[in-house]
Amino acid sequence: MSDTDQVHEAVELLEHLDRRQADRPGFNRRAFLRRTALTGVGAGSVGGLLSACGSSASSGGTSNEVFGSHPSYKFVFVNHVTTNPFFTPTQYGIADACKLLGCTYQWTGSETSDVSQMVNAFNTAVTAKADGIAISLIDLHAFNKPVEEALAKGIPVVAYNADAPTNKRLSYTGQDLKLAGEKMGARIVAVVPEGEVGLFIATPGSANLQPRIEGVEKSVKASSKPITTHSVATGTDIPGEISAIEAYYKSHKSAKGLYSVDGGSTEGLAKVVQKLGLRGKVHAGGFDLTEQTIKLLGEGFIDFTIDQQPYLQGFVPALQLFMYKVSNSQTGPFEANTGLKFVTKETVKPYVSKSRYEGTTTTAAVVK
Repeated sequence: MSDTDQVHEAVELLEHLDRRQADRPGFNRRAFLRRTALTGVGAGSVGGLLSACGSSASSGGTSNEVFGSHPSYKFVFVNHVTTNPFFTPTQYGIADACKLLGCTYQWTGSETSDVSQMVNAFNTAVTAKADGIAISLIDLHAFNKPVEEALAKGIPVVAYNADAPTNKRLSYTGQDLKLAGEKMGARIVAVVPEGEVGLFIATPGSANLQPRIEGVEKSVKASSKPITTHSVATGTDIPGEISAIEAYYKSHKSAKGLYSVDGGSTEGLAKVVQKLGLRGKVHAGGFDLTEQTIKLLGEGFIDFTIDQQPYLQGFVPALQLFMYKVSNSQTGPFEANTGLKFVTKETVKPYVSKSRYEGTTTTAAVVK
């Protein structure tokens, strides 16, 4: 086959591959490669062009093919409630990013928001010379020195799920917690004209939850409505949270609203509303989308829950750490707000589907 014939074959293949994408905006690959082919590439180059065209229609290669040869980086994620179902999709996000990028990871920390255990886990990761560390900064000061020491040793550190304003971490991936609380408070004010409102929080003072409570209280106070809020500590396990919420309501039966600021307490709240027959008698809402919260929201036992995309709170930090390493610190860290979305009975249907993105299945598949 002559060079000219090969050129025309390449162009025809390009037109076939890109026909369905002709209306897509951005870089026109077909026009670029057509110009390259028609301005005199040799037979060897055309063969490479045809090969590239074929690979573009198939699945991607390994991360070494995309980013160049690199080690199998090991990243450590330090968490405050390692067995909490909220972080199941977060772990899927980490696993998926690492599989995509040819990395490995360790999930460690504390099961009960014990800051000293988290600091020990962080320091162990530094001693083991982890290639990068992601940490949930639930304490405003305890992690400052360990993070600075890790950075001084060339270990990148990013925060996820919870942040501390004075910490030197390279970036934060997660929700704007104070704003989320303010938006919840606005919802409360809109439906509760007056009276008592219970606010349930797993661990008061924790940097991943306390800003939400403060945001709620700020909005309620700004409304000037005669609403009295009570903050109630519920603990970190759902059976205990159910007991704490039930006890509060039984001693405050005139309460007009019951709201939680963490995933476990929200599931517990929905179960209490179901158990005590409170649907329609009190307004209720919370955060996050455990499987039981999704089910009970769909059945109308709470008015709403707030999604903060926990899957991305694992996937994005892993991606940032990888890019920081593979680019030798030239790129990677960036502030990533994973959002604030109210999910109601009317909009919960997509979440009912089994999905890794909400942690309800181990199977990787397109959600339908």
